[in-house]
Amino acid sequence: MSHLIETRTPARPKRPFFLRRGPMETIATVLIGLGFLMLFQPFLLVLYTYSLVTLLIGTVMFIIVSKFPE
Repeated sequence: MSHLIETRTPARPKRPFFLRRGPMETIATVLIGLGFLMLFQPFLLVLYTYSLVTLLIGTVMFIIVSKFPE
């Protein structure tokens, strides 16, 4: 009689939304795109003023989030 022992790996709990790589990379990419749109629009000075900050936040966020595990 052979006894087979079934070993299951315990299911990992899902990470919170802000620690998942895919959605956060998408948000960072959208921020970078939004920063470019804000930079090249000729209508509102306030959007132009915050365009560089938006670009930098998106870029730094993408660099950090790309280090997260899959």
